[in-house]
Amino acid sequence: MQQHPGVCWRCRLGIFHICAVSFLPECRYVAVDLAGHGRSSHSPPGVFYSLPAHVLDVHRVADALQLKKFSIIGHSMGADIAGMVSALYPEMVDALVLLDAYGFLPTDSKEISKVMRRGMDELLQFEKNTEEKKRVYTYEKAVERLSAANPTLSEQSVHILLERGLVRVEGAGFVFSRDLRVNFKDIVRVSLEQSLEMQSRIQASVLAVQAEEGYNKIFSEPAQKVFASTLLQCLRDRNHRVVTVPGDHCIHLNNPEIVAPFVSDFLRTHVLSSSTSLKHNL
Repeated sequence: MQQHPGVCWRCRLGIFHICAVSFLPECRYVAVDLAGHGRSSHSPPGVFYSLPAHVLDVHRVADALQLKKFSIIGHSMGADIAGMVSALYPEMVDALVLLDAYGFLPTDSKEISKVMRRGMDELLQFEKNTEEKKRVYTYEKAVERLSAANPTLSEQSVHILLERGLVRVEGAGFVFSRDLRVNFKDIVRVSLEQSLEMQSRIQASVLAVQAEEGYNKIFSEPAQKVFASTLLQCLRDRNHRVVTVPGDHCIHLNNPEIVAPFVSDFLRTHVLSSSTSLKHNL
């Protein structure tokens, strides 16, 4: 790929919604549709979606693009994937941005077996209904459904998500492109102790942007709120930056102008400045 004057081609591998990029510094941004999402293929029948599987896919993307070093911007589950990538392959990631997430989402050790069984039961039940066809919607009805399922999304955000979230059915309407199995419980779980050990392996500079009315308000497991505080404090103790902004879980999508200044400053300080220095020294 040829470089254009004034543009840094240091790669940002974004496991998030690419619409916010217009607010960020000029770089090469790669937005990933995870398996089972957007326009990516679905996993084969009988296969679970899990965090480690997504980590493998990120590595495959990096290999395909011949990226030896890159930064990752991730939101929610994408940030948890980014955290695990950064812990397992610390030599590959130079900067990590976590948007309303903590890099890891621990489960109480006493609850792991229950959560694993629930995920397995969900898949087993799903497999018994393999004849069920995807429901076809008009575009307006698809908007209504996504809005009802995610009431904090703005109208513009809904339309942005549906750009890659719908597939047209000729002469009939639209179906959602996602694999329904992505909503099942992930059966691969880690404890708080394991999460902190992996967090300690991250060599990248880290920025964690938390929303006041975000993830911390919607935890399905009570212990996770306590775990989140511990994970964020450990990031602070390791001299990483943690900031809180007004907004909800999808603040980066609904109001990217609120989040972008923090991310832009972080990238310029921890990544782009070192890239410029390297160019000057060559």
